[in-house]
Amino acid sequence: MHSNPPLDALPTARTAGSVALPLLVTGIAGVPGYNALDYFRQRFPGQVIGIRQRDNWKLVGPDIVACSAEDRDELARLFDKHQFRSVLDAAGNCALRACELDRDRAFRINVDGVRNLLEVVRTREVRLVHLSSDLVYSGDRTPEQGAGRGYVETDPVDPVTVYGQTMVASEQLVEEFVPSACSLRISLPMGVSFSGHAGAIDWIQSRFKKFRPATLYYDEFRTPTYTDCLNALYETLLSNRLAGLFHGGAPRRTSLYEIGQVVNRVGGYSPENLMGCMRVQAGPIPPRAGDVCMDSSKLVQALGFQPFTPWPYDEQFVPTHHDWHHERSAGWRGSPALLEEILYRNPLLRLRSA
Repeated sequence: MHSNPPLDALPTARTAGSVALPLLVTGIAGVPGYNALDYFRQRFPGQVIGIRQRDNWKLVGPDIVACSAEDRDELARLFDKHQFRSVLDAAGNCALRACELDRDRAFRINVDGVRNLLEVVRTREVRLVHLSSDLVYSGDRTPEQGAGRGYVETDPVDPVTVYGQTMVASEQLVEEFVPSACSLRISLPMGVSFSGHAGAIDWIQSRFKKFRPATLYYDEFRTPTYTDCLNALYETLLSNRLAGLFHGGAPRRTSLYEIGQVVNRVGGYSPENLMGCMRVQAGPIPPRAGDVCMDSSKLVQALGFQPFTPWPYDEQFVPTHHDWHHERSAGWRGSPALLEEILYRNPLLRLRSA
């Protein structure tokens, strides 16, 4: 069983703003866009449209439109039809291996698509929030370069992957074309995915469910963030006029192996199916980043509150040693249902709204 957190652990209350509607959400096949579309459709029924690539024919539903961002004319027609006042740009192919194997396609989707969107947006009165990634960094700093501390926005970018390179290029385009926009670098978004295996939790859990091993890295560190927290943050950013580049990672440094430990134990899966290794033991494709944890102090200061709960929210679910996931004390009942309750969703936000 899990305990209720103390009241002082609850996320800081936000001041509700006013999002200019209608709202367009791009990239709804990815975890950030998929969860954001669901959130905003509930917040503003009938005022939100999500777009997907035309070849992703399985992703259908109310308020979902097939429109490839690489087609500028098609995108312009969509804006003419709906007269969007706000855009959450979550588009992009984040499949690291696929980007390495087809660099041209990665740049076409992740960079040319953003350029087309910006060319349409800059001729209209539109509030734009653009999502980028912590993988603009290599995570391989020396102590003199700042190893051991979170990256801040002024640290030089040095991506080790094609995907990271496309994110750097898209950030630069946003700054050039629409300087009034807000670019938000996010880390691993912890929430459900449309495909059931695209997100970090989904992929790991899909392996465990089939009694297959999941091999994760001891030395790749991220600042994973509940999509619940991100959704509320997107609304705040769409409602205000913060411009420029901000880091948006939650305040807990976590390795990919530790994420696997949490999913394994909370989900009640066999601990033998979690494997670990160092990045140097992995294959050359895709290259792996190291410690790309981000310092989000600039964002917190600009907002005046802390928008993120650490993932996972409760210290009892934080691994304390290499074999932590093997510990199953008397009365412990991990399950997929518990995982969904406390890893896919942020229980603290539900407590605050209760």
